[in-house]
Amino acid sequence: MEPLKEARNRVEGSSSSDNSNGRTSGGGRRSPTNCLIKPPVKKNTIPIDLKLRAVERARFAHQVAEKRRLIKQYKMERERQQKEEEEEIKRLRKELIPKAQLMPYFDRPFVPRRSEKQPTVPREPKFCIPRHKTIKCCRCHAMT
Repeated sequence: MEPLKEARNRVEGSSSSDNSNGRTSGGGRRSPTNCLIKPPVKKNTIPIDLKLRAVERARFAHQVAEKRRLIKQYKMERERQQKEEEEEIKRLRKELIPKAQLMPYFDRPFVPRRSEKQPTVPREPKFCIPRHKTIKCCRCHAMT
């Protein structure tokens, strides 16, 4: 503690010997004694309950572990389903043997049957352009 008090006294004594404009000597650099003194640190007034924090941290660690376990289980389930699908596709490809389609019989003539549906009724085309779709120009309006 004694060296700290001595340094404080030196700093207080050197502040009166500074220039009148408030600058320190030495081109703006601080003297080594100025660096020794630090402002008092504000003490933490909030009591730290370590047991409560430990319980909360344990609860959080448990939640993180549970979440990781669920993600791992989900990934394993998805991989298992994907493997099953691939095995099913392989099995189907082995079982399915391509077969040629049968040729149609040409010994009997093809007679198309008459349809039971009513024929469609044709409509007349509309060659006139509705008035709201006409192209309007200056000459047309000037004549009317």
